[in-house]
Amino acid sequence: MVGVGSEAEVEEFVRAARADHAPFEIVAGGTRRGVGRPMSNSLGAELPVLDVSGLTGIVKYEPEELIVTAAPGTPLSEIRAALAARNQCLGFDPADWSAMLGSNGTATLGGAVSADAFGPGRLRHGAARDSLLGFRGVNGMGESFRAGSKVVKNVTGFDLPKLVCGAFGTLCVLTELTFRVYPKASHAITLCVGDVTPEDGLAVLRRIAHSALEPAGLFYLPGGTSLLGDIGQGAAIIRLEGAEAPLAQKVAMAHGLIGGPAHALGDGDRLFEAVRNGALFAGSDLDMWRIALPPAEAPRVIKTLNPSLWLGDLAGGSLWIGAAPAAAATIRAVATKADGHAMLLRASPQSRASLGIYAPQPPALAMMARNIKAAFDPMNLLNPGRL
Repeated sequence: MVGVGSEAEVEEFVRAARADHAPFEIVAGGTRRGVGRPMSNSLGAELPVLDVSGLTGIVKYEPEELIVTAAPGTPLSEIRAALAARNQCLGFDPADWSAMLGSNGTATLGGAVSADAFGPGRLRHGAARDSLLGFRGVNGMGESFRAGSKVVKNVTGFDLPKLVCGAFGTLCVLTELTFRVYPKASHAITLCVGDVTPEDGLAVLRRIAHSALEPAGLFYLPGGTSLLGDIGQGAAIIRLEGAEAPLAQKVAMAHGLIGGPAHALGDGDRLFEAVRNGALFAGSDLDMWRIALPPAEAPRVIKTLNPSLWLGDLAGGSLWIGAAPAAAATIRAVATKADGHAMLLRASPQSRASLGIYAPQPPALAMMARNIKAAFDPMNLLNPGRL
């Protein structure tokens, strides 16, 4: 393992790897190393590791401009604390999957971006790609480059920041990230509609999502979950935010849309943190999947798969499902039929090696992905084969 503390040191490492034709793995906090195919060289040996945890710290924070720039190895906890002190937050609600993945280490900003690890708060402000204004990185040729900008209004050039979100470090070594941040609401309330079936509960959440309430989170918990007490068949959870008087009006409107009783939870922040970080799945030995799909398709997918362990986030647009390894082909087929896709988040090394994170792409998309990879990393040095 080789540690680096500057962009120049990253350049030096990549150039040496290029000269030796030696692919390598990129690691910061190390909490998400168990996602994706295990990486090895042609002889099956583990790859050298480039440790970028030394690229840490907030480079520049402009609260008045709603912009923060930080190194990728910066812990999520440090970013959250700095923003919270100014009543601000990251819009994509970055998640720490350490407990779910059974990993040690520190969840970092760069890891959350590279893994597209979002939480329930994404519902309001979008994914990481919607907030990432610009970045610096080092490509597979050992060249540093900058993409995007450090201002909110940026309309020039290719929108490269979107490419690195969810790329799992296969395109470049990130060295700096600039985000738009958002004001944090002064008040919040979490409503619970208990003892509802998945079909009815998800329908409630979709009504709220399509309203003018701008909810900060919408998810469904099936009955028997350890995150709440007795919720009967299941519970639809609704988080609303705002100033005190407007929030009271939002709650009244929500009750009208719900069409039935709902009660406020006393510790909604704890519940949302648990959902964000996948705490429901921490004690399970099942494989874990995240299915992205149109929310209206969620009830049918759940009925077809009939999982014993699951959660419906983003009003059903993001289904978290625990399943036995033998169910992989069925899950991917059902997701595709629902105009969605399934992402394998947790499985044995053998399953990850054979399945990969995503199902094989159609030929045209696969060729596009190969061309993009070749443009950034023609020798396939960076996290080779992980996707």
